[in-house]
Amino acid sequence: MELWYSEQHTKSVRFSVKVNQHLYTAKSEFQRIDVFKSKEFGTFLTLDGLIMVTEKDEFIYHEMIVHVPMATNPRIKKALVIGAGDGGTVRELTRYPGIESIDMVEIDKMVVDVCRQYLPQTACKLDDPRVRIYYEDGLKFVRSRENLYDLIIVDSTDPFGPGEGLFTKEFYGNCDKALTEEGILVNQHESPYYDKYARSMQRAHQCIREFFPVCRVYQVHIPTYPSGHWLFGFASKKYDPVGKLDEEAWNNLGLQTNYYNTELHKGCFALPNYVKALLADTGK
Repeated sequence: MELWYSEQHTKSVRFSVKVNQHLYTAKSEFQRIDVFKSKEFGTFLTLDGLIMVTEKDEFIYHEMIVHVPMATNPRIKKALVIGAGDGGTVRELTRYPGIESIDMVEIDKMVVDVCRQYLPQTACKLDDPRVRIYYEDGLKFVRSRENLYDLIIVDSTDPFGPGEGLFTKEFYGNCDKALTEEGILVNQHESPYYDKYARSMQRAHQCIREFFPVCRVYQVHIPTYPSGHWLFGFASKKYDPVGKLDEEAWNNLGLQTNYYNTELHKGCFALPNYVKALLADTGK
């Protein structure tokens, strides 16, 4: 008998992957956690029935959420990562020798423990000496921080369940206070393609632009995410990610990447007209 994992993207659209083995299932205090093994995507993690990370395409998401802000300001020293229990974002940040500290805030310790066991590809740098892990609510964590971080990356789940509070005006206002005067905020910005995700993207963008003078959106193609067309938000108090791209400094680091490069960096901020229209509906 064949086993298939199916994810409901809309009421009339499903995405399915043939599964070789169901490796793990449990219900944490916050969500259902499952790990599957497939021929096409390798091992993959789902939370509450939604794919979070797969071995095959995780590099796309993690490289683009990290290297875009790091190439905009390679002098970043202190970073905060909210969410990111799989460890992939932390892994990419630890590749920069200039980064002095990485605080990671994940509400669900079970997610981190499961990824350490089943997804060492992404969790392999969680024990780097520069990394401190806090198992608490990211919304509450940033309330008590001020003028501390050069970079905040919000690598959250979708705005339902445990991740809901990370898409609010209060949260982004606290992120603004927690950043230094040269601070950069990057968040996963949902998909513009399906209506439910597009509305979440619009709400997040509207909240962020109230606090940051530089507020941009960039795109990426991630095969296992709804529609494959995904967005990230870039916000800053100072740096424009295209005009201030320090291309030479980043390339001189000699980092080997599978997706990101500085030519792509410039191009990913060129958005399709339908996405521009959605962003215009938020007032910008």
